[in-house]
Amino acid sequence: MNMSTALNNALGGLSAASRGAAVVSGNIANALTPGYARRSLELATSPVSGNGVRVVGITRHQDPVLIANRRATDADLAAAKTLAQFHSGFEKLVGTANDATSISARLAQFESRLITAASLPGSAQRLDQVLHAGSELSTALNNASEGVRQMRSDADRTIGKQVDTLNQTLKDIEKLNARIPAIRNSGGDIGALLDQRQILIDQVNELVPVNAIARDNDQVSLYSDGGLILLEGTAAAFSFTTTGDTMPHMTVDNGLLSGLELNGHTVRVSGDFAQIRSGALMAQFANRDELAVEAQADLDAVARDLIERFETAGLDPTTAATDPGLFTDDGNRFDPAAQTGLASRIALNAVVDPDTGGESWKLRAGLGALTPGAPGDASQLQAFSAVLTASRPTPAIRFGTGSMRAAEIAEALSSKAGANAHAADQRSSFAANAQLEMQKIVAEHGVDSDTELQRLMQIEQAYAANARIVAVVDELMDTLLRL
Repeated sequence: MNMSTALNNALGGLSAASRGAAVVSGNIANALTPGYARRSLELATSPVSGNGVRVVGITRHQDPVLIANRRATDADLAAAKTLAQFHSGFEKLVGTANDATSISARLAQFESRLITAASLPGSAQRLDQVLHAGSELSTALNNASEGVRQMRSDADRTIGKQVDTLNQTLKDIEKLNARIPAIRNSGGDIGALLDQRQILIDQVNELVPVNAIARDNDQVSLYSDGGLILLEGTAAAFSFTTTGDTMPHMTVDNGLLSGLELNGHTVRVSGDFAQIRSGALMAQFANRDELAVEAQADLDAVARDLIERFETAGLDPTTAATDPGLFTDDGNRFDPAAQTGLASRIALNAVVDPDTGGESWKLRAGLGALTPGAPGDASQLQAFSAVLTASRPTPAIRFGTGSMRAAEIAEALSSKAGANAHAADQRSSFAANAQLEMQKIVAEHGVDSDTELQRLMQIEQAYAANARIVAVVDELMDTLLRL
């Protein structure tokens, strides 16, 4: 080997060591950066100098199987958290067993006030206490129903925002797909763009679980688990119309709520043949179209039982068969054809409510009585109390098929809400743990700081060796020139 070859080889080694140090330092600096994949320097023998070294390129290391599994846990967690938030919110609206403002506690207080008033029927104060307790009970059902309506409206608005985000992110990925080959063909480094694209795909995946398929020229195609083509050359376009304020009677089937479409075609978001099977978007549709509807139906069942109990034939001899009872559907008798949203409309009968021009003594004398009657007659109050404690078949089979007391139905509502919230919280915790474990596995196959530091020490040694060769060649040249 002549001095010229030795010098060229050493200079090539210095250049490779310099590039290698830059790659390793970049790995260490981005060890915790989301979307970053470890890089390594690819070297080969230089065809010019014979035994020298040249940089072939920089390789981005990523395990597609691990990434796919991690994305699956990300989507499951996003869905589980969204569903758990709804169940937790409904449990708060209904109230727990230890909550003095819960629906079951309000009903127990109303029942207690009736018993107290029956012990001294001539007391206007005790009659007013019954009315106050009844008003609080109906208000608790009204507030719970309104809370469910607001959660449903929030889900509808969130869907609209998520669809906008989804469309924009898919467009951004489409643009990166077109930019990456152009930059690579011009000799540029596409690593940072690949990292950025992975972050965008992860964002789509949290809303709609995706399968990323590698294509030629470093491009990708995206498909949902249910077979939707999200990106194949060009990005698909989702469409959804935000309703904003929803009402209990609104559904997708009756056309009052918007469904989801992709390129003009309806997307199935529930059932065995759903085209979106997890992720935050699916969960929001479940909140709006399934969980909120079921929660409203549970509240309506409690309200219906309460209204129908006080419409029992013969309960109040002073009222006609067409007159409403102590609790009404916005002033009217219960109509089986209009049960949806009943909990939002239940109210005390205006004839006994002094705030609406009624008379509290009608609790004692009867809702249709024209005179106060005997102050010591507690028969009507006792009848009202007895109808609450009577076991009767539930009008809507939502809490069981047997006969139940009014208090048992209210307790069943609280129990169901609490059980659903607990189960949803457990699923959310499991999904969080599964995602954490997958993140650990992906991190183990990512940047290892210890390994990178060892590689940096090797690069330092190689750099020193090549620098020494340059110094030796320089000394030899000086010696030859002095001869």
